[in-house]
Amino acid sequence: MAEQRSPLISVDELHDLLGSDKLRIADVRWYLGRPDDGRLAYGTGHIPTAVFVDLETDLSDHEGLGAPGRHPLPTPQAFAHRMGNLGFGSRNLIVVYDDSAGAIAARMWWMLDNLGHRDVAVLDGGIQAWTAAGHELTTDEPQVDPQPLKLGSAWRNVVERDELASRAAELSLIDARAPERYRGEMEPIDPVAGHIPGARNLPLTENLDATGRFKPADRLRTVYERVLRAGSEPVLSCGSGTTACHSIIAMRIAGLPEPLLYVGSYSDWSRSGMPIATGSEP
Repeated sequence: MAEQRSPLISVDELHDLLGSDKLRIADVRWYLGRPDDGRLAYGTGHIPTAVFVDLETDLSDHEGLGAPGRHPLPTPQAFAHRMGNLGFGSRNLIVVYDDSAGAIAARMWWMLDNLGHRDVAVLDGGIQAWTAAGHELTTDEPQVDPQPLKLGSAWRNVVERDELASRAAELSLIDARAPERYRGEMEPIDPVAGHIPGARNLPLTENLDATGRFKPADRLRTVYERVLRAGSEPVLSCGSGTTACHSIIAMRIAGLPEPLLYVGSYSDWSRSGMPIATGSEP
């Protein structure tokens, strides 16, 4: 079996690949409560040859798996068709970036990886690391030539609300949101403040070092072993099933078991009349 590709790529590695026929780059910048601003940011400057990919329209189907959460998954077939039309094909190395330390880019990485496209990586440090290294941005939008993209026919390693509730005792649920949202002290977008009962908080910022890059494997393993219950299956959750994918990357780097993703996450749970907990304890 071929060695699994790292989920991360460095700025230097990406820069060396520019111009390669194999390379395709996705800009997936997105901002909570300002869904149109990602495309505006792309228009003011992006990594050369990058195509804008919209979390709302390209990576979500609001009637899909995880509804009524904010970012349900499209069908694998619809996702493959959309990505192919944006120029991402089966033969491509797909590099995904944002300006949020990978918090949004991780969603596209997870979707492709989950459906069997292993040649995909998140730019470690994002667009900030690119510009800090002295590399230029462009406002030129590349010509997009549709490509065939063959992906799996079903999402794997996902859990839905009813199953999560019925299996709570045997699952180790991790909430990747900011601590103040977990505690219920503030909630900018979902209808009820707080967290899913039993969830332990491990904000995705714990995945990062002071430069905004992922911590090394040994440090990430220590971080996650503090909150995972021995003998239980890990589940990742966040606000809408997007930023939790960042923690899935961290767990893979750490060499830990592949977790389930609660696709609807807190947005689905809080919209469905389920019990809510507040405070710093699960």
